[in-house]
Amino acid sequence: MNCELLATCSALGYLEEDTYHKEADCLESVKDLIRFLRHEDDTRDVRQQLGAGQIVQNDLLPIIIQHGQDKALFDACIRLMVNLTQPAMLCFGKVPDDPVFRHHYLQVTSHLQAYKEAFASEAVFGILSETLYTLLQLDWEQRQEEDTLLIERILLLVRNVLHVPADPGEEKKVDDDASIHDRLLWAIHMSGFDDLIKFLASAQSEQQWSMHVLEIISLMFRDQTPEALVSAGQARSAEEKHRDCQELEALRQKEHAAKRSRTLQRGTRHSRFGGSYVVEGLKSIGERDMIYHRNVHNFKSYTHDTGKAVRRVPKRNRQARECKDKRRSALNVRLFLREFCVDFLENCYNRLMYLVKESLVREQTQQHDETYYLWALSFFMAFNRGNGFRADLVSETMSIRAFHYIERNITNYYEMLLTDRKEATSWSRRMHLALKAYQELLLTVNQMDCSQDESIRQSSSVIKCNIFYLMEYRDIFLTLLRKYDETKQPQSYLKDLVESTHLFLRMLERFCKGRRSLMVQKKKVRRRRSRGKKKTSAPETSPEALAETWKIVEEELKASGFQLSESLTEGTVPFDATSETPLEDQRTEAMVRVQDALLVRLAPEALGLLRAAREVWPEGDVFGSADVEPEEELELLKQILHANLPRSSPEPAAEEEDDAAELEEEELESVQISEKEFNFLDFIKRFANPSVVRPYLLLLKSYSENTPHTNHCIARMLHRLAVDLKMDAQIFQLSVFNLFNKILSDPAAAAYKELVTFAKFVLNRFFSLAAQNNKAYVELLFWKNVGAVCEMTEGYNKDREETKPTWTEEEEEELRNLYTEHRYSDVPDVVETLLPLLSNSNRTRRHVVTQLVHMGLVENAKALKKQKKGTQIVLWTEEQEEELQMLYEEYKDSDDVLGDLLKKLTAKRSRARVVDKLLSMGLVSERRELYKKRSRSTHGKSSGKGMTEEDFIDELTQDLPDDPVDRDDEDKEEDESEESEEEEVQERETQNGKRRSQSLPSTVGRIPDVSAMVSALLQKGMSGPLLWLQNSLYKTAKDRQTDELAQDVPLLPLSDENDDAMENKSFLGLLRKLRIRPPQNNQECFWRIPAHISVSQLQSAAAALSPREEDREQDSSRSPTGESQEEEEEEEEEEVSGEQRAQALRALLLTRKRKHPNSEHTAAASDFSPTEETDHPPERSREKTTTKRSRVLDDDDNEEDEDDSAMVIDLDPNGDPDSDREDVSAPVKRRRKFVLIDEEDDED
Repeated sequence: MNCELLATCSALGYLEEDTYHKEADCLESVKDLIRFLRHEDDTRDVRQQLGAGQIVQNDLLPIIIQHGQDKALFDACIRLMVNLTQPAMLCFGKVPDDPVFRHHYLQVTSHLQAYKEAFASEAVFGILSETLYTLLQLDWEQRQEEDTLLIERILLLVRNVLHVPADPGEEKKVDDDASIHDRLLWAIHMSGFDDLIKFLASAQSEQQWSMHVLEIISLMFRDQTPEALVSAGQARSAEEKHRDCQELEALRQKEHAAKRSRTLQRGTRHSRFGGSYVVEGLKSIGERDMIYHRNVHNFKSYTHDTGKAVRRVPKRNRQARECKDKRRSALNVRLFLREFCVDFLENCYNRLMYLVKESLVREQTQQHDETYYLWALSFFMAFNRGNGFRADLVSETMSIRAFHYIERNITNYYEMLLTDRKEATSWSRRMHLALKAYQELLLTVNQMDCSQDESIRQSSSVIKCNIFYLMEYRDIFLTLLRKYDETKQPQSYLKDLVESTHLFLRMLERFCKGRRSLMVQKKKVRRRRSRGKKKTSAPETSPEALAETWKIVEEELKASGFQLSESLTEGTVPFDATSETPLEDQRTEAMVRVQDALLVRLAPEALGLLRAAREVWPEGDVFGSADVEPEEELELLKQILHANLPRSSPEPAAEEEDDAAELEEEELESVQISEKEFNFLDFIKRFANPSVVRPYLLLLKSYSENTPHTNHCIARMLHRLAVDLKMDAQIFQLSVFNLFNKILSDPAAAAYKELVTFAKFVLNRFFSLAAQNNKAYVELLFWKNVGAVCEMTEGYNKDREETKPTWTEEEEEELRNLYTEHRYSDVPDVVETLLPLLSNSNRTRRHVVTQLVHMGLVENAKALKKQKKGTQIVLWTEEQEEELQMLYEEYKDSDDVLGDLLKKLTAKRSRARVVDKLLSMGLVSERRELYKKRSRSTHGKSSGKGMTEEDFIDELTQDLPDDPVDRDDEDKEEDESEESEEEEVQERETQNGKRRSQSLPSTVGRIPDVSAMVSALLQKGMSGPLLWLQNSLYKTAKDRQTDELAQDVPLLPLSDENDDAMENKSFLGLLRKLRIRPPQNNQECFWRIPAHISVSQLQSAAAALSPREEDREQDSSRSPTGESQEEEEEEEEEEVSGEQRAQALRALLLTRKRKHPNSEHTAAASDFSPTEETDHPPERSREKTTTKRSRVLDDDDNEEDEDDSAMVIDLDPNGDPDSDREDVSAPVKRRRKFVLIDEEDDED
C-alpha cells in the first residue's frame, strides 16, 4: 500500500477484539481518503489498495456501528463507503478488453464481493435502519439539506451493496442453502430496513425516493422467480407432483436405454478379435469401399469427421450466451420475500409504479432506468396471478397505455440492437425484459377473462378490443419472429417469444369465435415517386385571369372608399424583423407580398401593405409619394399586379452544368389507414414464412430441455401451418427430418407424445408426396416459401403453362423482322414501337418482352425495361420534326435556345428528348451549343429567384453592350429586333461613355510599363474591353472622390466580348499590372478594384489605357470599311447627337406611359432612329447621361445621386422576348415600362 494511504488508514483508529478505538484525527483521515479516491488513476489503484487493506471490514463498519452518535464522522464514513462500493462497471465504464485493465476490473470486483459479505450483518443494517428511521421522522419543515443528503446516501449504499454480483467460484451452494445474498437479505429483514423501504414506496411525502426504492427492490429479488415465491411454505399441488413424476419417468427411461445400448455393444468374443469389415456403398479416400476396423456395434455412430479438429466458430456467428440461472434461496428468505411481495402489492405497487412512470415519461430519470419499471411490472403481476389473482392490486399497469409504452420500448430496443453493435448484448437483455413485461400483460388479461366479477371481464374485453384492433399490437410477434437473430438474442428470449405468440394467437382465436365479424385497423404504405419537391399551386396569371382579378379588386376598393380598418392599419408589417436580410433589401419582397395579396383578391390587405411599405421606404417613391391620390394608388396597384416581379426561393436549386440533366426521383411514403374485416385464417397465413418457421425449429432442437408447455407451443404452431393451412410441405426440410428422427429414436419418446405424433404425420405426408413427385427429395435441401410449396404439391409451372400465350411461326418471324428493323433506331422504347405494328393486336408488352427473351433476341427483360423518366411521348412524327427544325432556325441565336424551344413546342417533351432529337437531326453537333448563355454577374439569377431589388435593377441593364457597335449593323438590326428602343438607348449611353472617357483631362502621365501591353491588346482587336476597363476605373475614381469609405469594386463583364476578355491571359496580365486583384475565395467570382488604390492612381491607370496615336492610325488602317479620319470625326459628331436623341426618347416614353400606358413603343422608336442628327451636343447632357448610366449599374446606397436614379420594372408578365413585333397576324404582346426620371430630364 502507498505510504500516504497507509498512514491515513492508520490514523483512523484500531480494532481491539470487538471494540474500535478511533484516533483524534479520524474524521480528517476519512476526508483524506475521500480526497485520495477523487484523484485516483484509470487503474483504480487507490480503490484496490483500500480493498486489499480491508478498510471497510476493519475500520469503517466498526466506526458507524460503535460511533454512530458522532454525526459528522457517520456522514463522512457513509460518503466514503458509497464511493468504495460503487459498481466496477461504473469505475471502468465497461468491461475492459485489455488484459491488464481486465485484471484490475476483476480485482475491484473481488473487493466488492468481500465488502458485501461484511455488510451481511444485522448490526450494520441495524444502525442504518435506526438512522434512516430517525431522519424520516422529521417533517419536511424540520429536515435540513444535510438530512436529505444522508437519506440519499444510505439508500445508495444499500443499492450498491445489493448490486455486487455473486462469486460462483466461492459460492458453490445448492438450492435451499443460504448464500451471501440471502444472508444480506435476512439482515435487511431482521433490522426492519424492508419496512422502511415499503414506507418510502407508499408515503406521499417521500415520493422523491421512488426510483431509489424501485432499484433496491429489484436487486433484492434478483435471484428469485415469482413462481418460487408463490409456492414458498405451501404444499405441492397435484399439477406440480404430476410434472415431477413425468420428469423422473423420462430420466428413468433414458437410463434404461443407456444400459441396453451398453449391453449390446459388448461383443461375444474378446476385443482382440474385433475383426475388419468392408462397408459397401461408402467410399473411402479412393474409389474403393471403406474398410471398418472397429467393433461392429459402434458403426452407427461412425462419421468421416472422427478424429478431425473441431472447426472454430467465429465470434460473430456464435450463439448468444444465456444469463445466469435462477437459484432457489433458503426457505426463511423466500417466506420473508413472499410476505414482502404481498404487502408491497397491497400498499405500494400502484402508487410507486405511477410515480416511476411519470418520471420516465418526463425524462427526470437516468438512462435505462425504464428497465427497473419493466422488471417490476412483469415480476409483481406474475406474483399477483399466482397468489390469488386480484385485478385491483395491479390496476395501475393494466391499461392500454402500458401496452403502448412497452411496445414502443421493444421497437426502440430492436433499433438500437441493430445500430449499436458493440452493446448488442445489453440491448438484447433489455429487449427480453420488455418482452417479458408484454407477455405478463397478456397473461393478466387472459386471467381477467376467468374472473367471477363481470366488471373485470368487461374491462378485459375492452383491452382486447383495442390490442386486436390496432395493427401495431397484432403484428408485433410476427415481426419479432422474423427478426430473430440467434447470435444476438439468447434461447431464453426465443422461448418467451414463442410462448407469448402462442398465448396471443389463442386469445385472438377465442375472441374471433365469439363474434360474427371483427373490424380491425389496416395501414398501407404507398410509395410514389416524385420529381423533386412539389411546388405549391400558384394563382392563375393569364391575361384574362388578371383582368378579372383586377376588376374585382378595383370594385372592392372603390366600394370601400379606399378606407382601411384599424386592424389593417396598425397590424400590417411590410418587412420581417427576424430575417437576416437587411431592411433595405426587403423592398422587393414587400412588393411581392402586395402582388400576392392582389392575386388572391384581398384588396384591403394589399392596400394596407402598400401604405405600410411607403412609410418604411419613402425614398425614390417606389411605393408612391407621401401625398399620393387614391386614383394614383389604384393605378400603382394595377401596375404591381401585372408586373413580373422576382420571387425569392427558400432553397434555390443550383443549376447543373448540363441543362439536360433530370432531377433524381425520390421515394415518398404515405400511410393510408383504413378498416377491414378480420379473418383469423388469413392472419395465420402470414406465419407461413421460412423466416418464422426457422426460429420454431431452432427451439425444437432443445426439446429435451424445454418445458412441456414450450414444446406444446411449438407443436401447436407447426400444426396450424401443416394442418390448418395445409402447408405441411414447408416443413419438408432435411434438418427438420433429422430432428424428427432424433425425437422418434429417443428412449424417452413417451414423454413427448405430441411431438412424436406430429413427426409421424409430417413424414407420412412427405412419403406420400414423394411417390408422386420424384423431385421431392431434392426439395429437402431448401427452405420453401408459399410459391415453392404450391409448385411442389400441385406441379411445377402449372399455372404458367396454362396462361402462357402461344406464338405461331409466322408471328415469331414477324416479330423477329420488326425487332431487327427497329432495334437500332432512335426510338427510346423499342417495345412500344413494335406493339402497334404487330398483326395480333391482343399482344401486351409483357408478351412481347417474354417472347423476345425466349427467342434469344435480347439477353433478359431488363434490357427492354420501360423508361419511367420524362414524358410518355416517344415517337416523333414528321410534322413534329419539321416544327422543331423551324423553331430551332428561329431561336438559334437567342440566349436560351432550349428554353425557347420547350415553350413553343406543340407536343410537350422533356429536355433530354429534345436535346437527343436535335443531336440526331444534326441541327447541333454537341450539347454545349444548347447551354443557356449567361454572364458571370447573372449566374443563378436568371429565374428571378433569390434576388434583391438592386440585383433585379442590375439585371434589367445587364444586356447593355459596353462596346461601340458598328452603325451599319445597327441600321440592319433596327427592324428585326423587338427591343430596338432599348438597344438605341444603350448604344447612345455606351457611345457617350466612350466620348466622355476620351474627353476627360489626362493630367497624370501614362504608365510606361502598361503602354506596350495596351498596344498588344489593341492589335488583337480588344479595344472594347480596354474601353470598358477605362470607364470602370474613371467611374470608381469619381465615386471615391465623394465617398469617404472606399470598398472593393467588382468588374462586371456584362457583354460577351468583355467576358471573353476576362479569360484572356494577356488581358488578365494587364489587370495584374494595374494592381486589380483576382477573386480570393469561392465566394468571389469577379476581379475587383482594391479599396487601397487612391483616386490619383485610378486616374493614372485609366489614362494609361488610352491608345497612342500610332495605335489609332493602325486601327484606322485595319478598319474593314476603309474610313478616313474625316469620317471618324463625323462619327464623333453623330455620337454627340445620339446623346440628345437618347434623352428625347426617355422623355417620350415617360409621356406615353402617363397618357397611353398600353401604347406600343415601337412607333416611338422609329421616330428617333439612329440615323437622325441634331446639332446640340451640350456638355451637361453628356455628363448627366453618363452619371445615370453608372447609377443604374451601381448600388442604390449612393444617397447623393438618389434623385437621379432610374428604376425600370417589366410590368408585363406575359411578355415574350422572342415574339416578332412586326407579325400583324399574331396577337401583339406589348411591354410597358415604369420609368422614374428627374425633373431635369423632363425639361429636356
